[in-house]
Amino acid sequence: MKKIIISLFLIVVAFSCSTEETQPLLNITSPSAFVINGESTTISVIDLNSAQTSTISLNKSVGKHATHNMKDHVVFPHHIYLSPDGTKLSIGVPGVDLTEGHTGTHETGGKILIVDAKTGKVLSTTELSKPNHNSIFSPNGTEIWTTAMEHDGKTLVFDATTMMLKNSIAVGKEPAELTFSANEKYAFAANGGSNSVSVIDIQTKKVIKTIAVGVEPVGAWTGADGNMYVDNEVGKSVSVINVDKLELTETVDLGFTPGYVAYNQLLNEMWVSNAGQSFVYYFVRENNKWKKAGSIQTGLDAHAIAFSKDDKLAYVTNQKNLSVSIVNTTNHTKIKDVQVGQKPNGIVIKNQ
Repeated sequence: MKKIIISLFLIVVAFSCSTEETQPLLNITSPSAFVINGESTTISVIDLNSAQTSTISLNKSVGKHATHNMKDHVVFPHHIYLSPDGTKLSIGVPGVDLTEGHTGTHETGGKILIVDAKTGKVLSTTELSKPNHNSIFSPNGTEIWTTAMEHDGKTLVFDATTMMLKNSIAVGKEPAELTFSANEKYAFAANGGSNSVSVIDIQTKKVIKTIAVGVEPVGAWTGADGNMYVDNEVGKSVSVINVDKLELTETVDLGFTPGYVAYNQLLNEMWVSNAGQSFVYYFVRENNKWKKAGSIQTGLDAHAIAFSKDDKLAYVTNQKNLSVSIVNTTNHTKIKDVQVGQKPNGIVIKNQ
């Protein structure tokens, strides 16, 4: 009788294990846009040739009993970046919904996810004591950089192979996005609680300058023109920092809350999404200053902007519209919307 009971128990256990949901491995070989869906806890993969989508579920790989392993459980993943060699994705997981703004104290811990850019497999999960706005590969691909969004802000540097912490660098209060300059010399931490940007030498890991900007900066976004474009969420402005001089050269008053800033090199235009609204505004150079030239209606709560390799197309995530808008940049008209998951925020494009 005991043998029968034990046999039945083993059959039940085996059946339970076999019914766990796992993320099927993909085979992503076409140029693609990877979109983080914060509320869905997924990545939508948009084939840039066909506009067809596939989905990477960041929690399915843990199985149905994900709550029993909170180390791997993902809540509200945020911005996403690609490794220099195009093989991996790095995702910041603050654990809180940042779509309504970045003010306030966040008591959750953050995470860094590394995902295979071809198969969608989660390769590693690294826990942090504080929430992080993003995580990003260093220009040479050997390190992962992120921020700790706390009063005594820090920039953290990890070994990209072992995910061991290498450096903890004091920056300003409540740092959000961490980005790199196009010349690959500096890292920029946008300090929302200090109204400043910390400039870090990538090689020495030292803060070499702190630049005052507008009220509550969220990110210093990289321009191919040698500038960093800082979106000041509460200040409703964009601060332009010249990378060679490491100086603030211009403040652009917007009259609306920015969600993201992107520079289009082909057209020499600055694009700014209107947080909470359905528009992206584009600016042109006039009398050596940025001037608003027009708007493009995308979807509700327009957020991140990514350009195609030739800068002729723009991809805009709409956080409250479950979509990504594809825009023709040369005539500033929307081509179509592609449906993705809930609260899409970050986006990155892999061209090959």
